[in-house]
Amino acid sequence: MSVLLSTDLPFPIFRRGKVRDVYDLGSQLLIVATDRISAFDCVMPEGIPDKGRILTAVAAYWFAATEDLVPNHFRGNLRWPVALEAYREALADRAVIVEKTRPLPVECVVRGYLAGSGWKEYQAGGAVCGVSLPGGMQLADRLPEPIFTPATKAEEGHDENISFEHMAEIVGMPLALRLRDLSLALYRRGAEHAASRGILLADTKFEFGVSDAGELILIDEALTPDSSRYWLADSWAPGQNPPSLDKQFLRDYLETLTDWDKQPPVPHLPAAIIAGIRDRYLDLAGRFGIKV
Repeated sequence: MSVLLSTDLPFPIFRRGKVRDVYDLGSQLLIVATDRISAFDCVMPEGIPDKGRILTAVAAYWFAATEDLVPNHFRGNLRWPVALEAYREALADRAVIVEKTRPLPVECVVRGYLAGSGWKEYQAGGAVCGVSLPGGMQLADRLPEPIFTPATKAEEGHDENISFEHMAEIVGMPLALRLRDLSLALYRRGAEHAASRGILLADTKFEFGVSDAGELILIDEALTPDSSRYWLADSWAPGQNPPSLDKQFLRDYLETLTDWDKQPPVPHLPAAIIAGIRDRYLDLAGRFGIKV
């Protein structure tokens, strides 16, 4: 199966992320989801077949399912520019035209379970991003209630978990309160819907931007297996990482490599790991009835 690792379109590049190539179309952006995959802030040498199409379909699904809570940049009234017609086939199902916004310099993370960097912070001090939690909790424990744990957005290197108060210093208290409330509402919507499909939404992150008209808009992606932890509900038990339908399968494999220090050069991925990631992403999409 072929993979798309990079694009080279005749438009100004707006941003190349770890997965998405974003082109500037004036008042709009063209976002192309490639098949690249990253872990520990490193892009792997191999891509995952169909990954870009899966991410695009899942994000579109959730944008539609949450647009009553907050508008998003995936607007139905934005037409496909004539200049892109020659590339329509190559970009099919992996590219979207979105409204351009001014991205906010924070990531809005919501956690419903104790995992990842949140688990490490809890072990060190009994709190996550300044939010105190009960003592004696285990890995993968359900939190008493979902918590908002923002992070900075790093252009290079690792994102840094920060407290809500620090976030308020960056964006202002009124906007910080609104971002927290919207993020928690989005998480609850996603968690309730996922639960009806036999899936636990352990945590997820959202990004927001401000339009030229001053409107707060959900941007980037929403509730995808790249930006979220999805666990199989019937296999969940506190004290261990449950089987997941997200990138954790890749992280777990990379953690077994004793000769890689999570710095370039990045190791090649075995065919079994590539297939395993693809199968999990497709499984997640299928459980939501999303056709890829």
